[in-house]
Amino acid sequence: MTNSSDQSAVSLTTLGWSAFFDEQLEPGDAELVPMRIATVHRDRVTAMSELGPVGLKLSAQTNTTDFAVGDWVLVAREDRLLVRRLNRRMQLQRKAEGRRQAQLIAANIDTLFIVTSCNEDFNPARLERYLALANEAGAVPVIVLTKIDQTPDPAPYFKQAQALQLGLDVVMLNAKAPNAALTLARWCGPGQTVALVGSSGVGKSTLLNTLSEKSSENAQPTGPIRAADAKGRHTTTSRSLHAIAGGGWVIDTPGMRTLHVSEVSAGLNTLFAEIVVLASHCRFRDCTHVHEPGCAVQGAAADGTLDPARLDRWRKLTEENLSNTPIQSGARGNKTTRTPGKRR
Repeated sequence: MTNSSDQSAVSLTTLGWSAFFDEQLEPGDAELVPMRIATVHRDRVTAMSELGPVGLKLSAQTNTTDFAVGDWVLVAREDRLLVRRLNRRMQLQRKAEGRRQAQLIAANIDTLFIVTSCNEDFNPARLERYLALANEAGAVPVIVLTKIDQTPDPAPYFKQAQALQLGLDVVMLNAKAPNAALTLARWCGPGQTVALVGSSGVGKSTLLNTLSEKSSENAQPTGPIRAADAKGRHTTTSRSLHAIAGGGWVIDTPGMRTLHVSEVSAGLNTLFAEIVVLASHCRFRDCTHVHEPGCAVQGAAADGTLDPARLDRWRKLTEENLSNTPIQSGARGNKTTRTPGKRR
């Protein structure tokens, strides 16, 4: 088994291994080596072992789209053949436009850093989509506001972000500053895994380089943004796992501007908890919160207790989720699955 010499040896626990994965091992797995998927490409997969990075051998039946960065797999010791993937503790996925199957973003992460900058990129509606995704997956969401050095006053951005979800952690930093790693240290300890998501140009690659203390020759490429609209070009083209200087791991992802929601009902309930509470006080149990008398949700929007813009976003995401979430119907053993589509 060959390994890269620029990666020092680490333990499975430091890599993120836990009792959840240990319990999946069978007596016949003694000759197999647990490894963690580091990159996934169309025809190849690499992994992190206790000794460093490894290129895995794939069988003819292996489909790389079945794997996500962060997955744990068992590998044959002698020829590096990927034998099987262990069940995921959690997975982060999104509905991709034009695809039936959800697109895997990352697996087995603890925290999702939702990165946005203090400029025109800041978009509450898009941030809420990321939050719903994180909530549904079971990851701890943290909004990371970057480029605070490029705005006269980042406080309004912080206030808007903090209002998006009850108890939400929001941090502000300059991704290039050395103290950025210290600001995020509580989520980046040994054995912890974070993932970076956000639009192109918000500083994800810069933040990755800071967290991992990469040398200039190994640094993730970064690019400028357009001054007109603060949009950046894609400098990260694939997902990848990197060691954090503090002992944790970070998964970098390409920029995403389009993010459809599907199968995130629980995530939306967490995101819009104040609307869920209000709805429980409506006069009618099946209230649509649109036209019924005695609607507590409409009442809160009318008296200013609930931001009407947030109510509109809740309605849009709820409708989109219903339209995109598959429904099973039919007799047991003969069920069919269909996607409702937009309701008229």
